[in-house]
Amino acid sequence: MSGFDKVVTRYEDAMAGLRDDMTVIAGGFGLCGIPEGLIAQIKTMGTKGLTVVSNNCGVDGFGLGILLEDKQIKKMMSSYVGENALFEKQLLAGELEVELTPQGTLAEKMRAGGAGIPAFFTATGYGTPVGDGKDVRYFDGRPYILEESVTGDFAIVKAWKADRYGNCVYRHTAQNFNPMAATAGKITVVEVEEIVEPGELEPSQIHTPGIYVDRVIKGTFEKRIERKVTSEEGQ
Repeated sequence: MSGFDKVVTRYEDAMAGLRDDMTVIAGGFGLCGIPEGLIAQIKTMGTKGLTVVSNNCGVDGFGLGILLEDKQIKKMMSSYVGENALFEKQLLAGELEVELTPQGTLAEKMRAGGAGIPAFFTATGYGTPVGDGKDVRYFDGRPYILEESVTGDFAIVKAWKADRYGNCVYRHTAQNFNPMAATAGKITVVEVEEIVEPGELEPSQIHTPGIYVDRVIKGTFEKRIERKVTSEEGQ
């Protein structure tokens, strides 16, 4: 295989270079489309003082939630944090800094960061605590607040398929934040269900081009359901 081969076989190699006090951008929505093995590797490494940018912080005992157990996360930038009791406990105790960000704004922070755009204006959050202290501009008579984009030392992403060059395809709702996160890391690591050879992916179906990706590893996934809801037969 050529020098463009980005596949690694060990999680130690996948997350090599992660250090204390770095910023990690993580794809996923709830427990859907999360890089389970990469998160577990961060826990194994014991890296601390992390700033983590992700839609949420998993749940108690799974997903990003396992990084709270040894207080590896210093700051969390998220849009939803309602499913994690340990998160709440650390927040109220002053052990965890939290920057709540509207969901669309968070997605755009990642996308803009990956595109090299340092900041953007949005109407979302104006007139609320989200907009406190932020620059305000008026466009067509409507107020907008200035939001800074975000980039990370690492981006950890979960994809359905990738080839050895790092071209990625996501499956259904696992697209969520993963495509934006993939562009915003200085080092982007993708954990996938299947690795294929170059040329096997239809070019028009690729969601993240390999130019954004530094490492690819094949993982196994539990794909836990965050909240299972069923109905009685016939209803």
